[in-house]
Amino acid sequence: MTTDRRRVVVTGIGVKSPAGNTIDAFWETLLVGARTAAGPIERVDVSDWPVGFACEVKNFDPEDYVEAKEIRRTDRVALLGYAAAVDAINQAGDLGLDPARIGVVAGTGVGGLETQEREEIVVYEKGKTRVSPFLVPMMMTNATAAMISMGHGFRGPNLCIATACAAGTHAIGEAAHIIRYGGADAIIAGGSEACITPVGMAAFGRMGALSTRRNDPSTASRPFDATRDGFVMGEAGAFLVLEEYEHAVGRGATILGEILGYGRNADAHHITAPSPDGAGAINCMELAIADAHLTPADIGHVNAHGTSTPLNDAAESQAIYKVFNGNSPPVVSTKGVTGHCIGAAGAVEAIAALLAVRDGKVPPTANHTERGEGIEVDVVHGEARHVAPAPALSNSFGFGGHNASLVIGPSA
Repeated sequence: MTTDRRRVVVTGIGVKSPAGNTIDAFWETLLVGARTAAGPIERVDVSDWPVGFACEVKNFDPEDYVEAKEIRRTDRVALLGYAAAVDAINQAGDLGLDPARIGVVAGTGVGGLETQEREEIVVYEKGKTRVSPFLVPMMMTNATAAMISMGHGFRGPNLCIATACAAGTHAIGEAAHIIRYGGADAIIAGGSEACITPVGMAAFGRMGALSTRRNDPSTASRPFDATRDGFVMGEAGAFLVLEEYEHAVGRGATILGEILGYGRNADAHHITAPSPDGAGAINCMELAIADAHLTPADIGHVNAHGTSTPLNDAAESQAIYKVFNGNSPPVVSTKGVTGHCIGAAGAVEAIAALLAVRDGKVPPTANHTERGEGIEVDVVHGEARHVAPAPALSNSFGFGGHNASLVIGPSA
């Protein structure tokens, strides 16, 4: 393992999201940014659910990636993640590496919740002998990481990050750290989540975390808006191929961007609420910027965690305000379109930040019409905003006080 700091670049990206199942469709939807992808839940009967809308991944056929027999033995969370990873790997092309030097780091907040709920009903209604023998591998949180490595023979570091809503960002950051100091030469990193289920929706609803804007779900996700009342549940799979810079150049890879900096810490405050003074988020952003050897003035825009909940948006806004000394760069929450994809959110948003850096265009925050009280940052809304080429800061702040921030730079 080297002690030299190696550069880490992105050579492939893939996404299965409420905003689209290809990178082009995903990016086009975000740039329009007119309304959220939320609508009535279609995959299950929600007639008796208090909140019956969410941001589902539509038109996703796992048979495009996995044989039918394997699909029956795999939870939706792993199918979404695996498909996104396959797309990223295909874009990256032949890595030309010893498989022992290629790893996988996958994040999730919940794991195979759909399978777990279904089999719990089986055990109580039909008995213990009727429980699926595939229950454990289907519900375990590390199933996605295992599936990606086994599907491609990758034998390098293989990890699962389960830090709630920060998991996707942590996965990318930890993967970059491993490559940076020689633990691997390439890592498939990202996150997946699929908890639009009866228990998942009931649990978040009982917490008061979900929007109850039932009359018009398409405007329910309203990050930083004065009338925000909670987040809209989303699901997704999003993965990036991270690669050591010299190796990527040597094989003639197309470099999409660079992971310049990574910060992670904890609020140590409350199991669900952010620290009201924003101290943890402030320090996390500062750590990422310092790790990139940059200053706040070098950041071109912020892809905020921005969940559309009253407490989170206010706390994050204040933290961004303090980090940038009141001179906020453009800020977007793409959750206005995608909803909150929990453990996949950070990976989805890292891809959005990378594309914004690539094109010099920050997408608008959907459904944001009036800044809420205490929101003192420059929220991009209405239409996409052209910005000068500059690194982006992408934030994720999870339940348990888990904070993660990435600095993502252009390909040059």
